[in-house]
Amino acid sequence: MALKPPPLGDILQQMNALVAGSGLRADVDKSVRALTQSALGKLEVVSREEFDAQAAILARTRARVAELEADLEALTREFEARAENN
Repeated sequence: MALKPPPLGDILQQMNALVAGSGLRADVDKSVRALTQSALGKLEVVSREEFDAQAAILARTRARVAELEADLEALTREFEARAENN
């Protein structure tokens, strides 16, 4: 049976307890930040600002598509009505 790793929060608490008394805390924090940024860079994640910008573009696009669908439906009804009268 595979062992389940401890939650990340527990690991961080243990690390903080180990380095709290020494002057290593700032060095550990700096190293962890650099490691985290490097890992996130490899995951090809986007910034919150880019995500929000793309979400706004998508919302505008969806609204425009809904408008165009309504226009198309109205034009189709008008075309069919004219076709029935001829």
